Amino acid sequence: MGRPKRNVFAAAEETSTPPLALTATQSIARVIKAEGNSLYSCSLPDQKTILVELPSRFRNTIWIKRGGYVLIDTKEAEVRQNKLDGEIMNVVRDEHVWRKESYWPKEFVKSSAYAEDSDENESTVGKMPPSDSEDES
Repeated sequence: MGRPKRNVFAAAEETSTPPLALTATQSIARVIKAEGNSLYSCSLPDQKTILVELPSRFRNTIWIKRGGYVLIDTKEAEVRQNKLDGEIMNVVRDEHVWRKESYWPKEFVKSSAYAEDSDENESTVGKMPPSDSEDES
């Protein structure tokens, strides 16, 4: 039998709202790579790369894509005697709402999905290929 939908909805609701403030051990991080077994390599705002674990309440419920953002907590990092540097506390799903918060790092600038238009890299979409007569002049 499958998971009850109330668990899925509860996890989705939990990730849709950002917290009011972050503690000293919490930080926003960008996901670089999924390492497997619910482990992810993340980049902190100061460009330090850490390995974090996704808790069981989010597994098979919330999917994390590369380049997405997560809220991590490094409180347990000193207690553990392994490679893990922290745990994912929340997954940023509605990035627009999270970016409005005062604790959002300035280092994580919003990247446009479209490249800057310039004369050098002019798009050829919808244009005819160059004719031979243009080359001869």
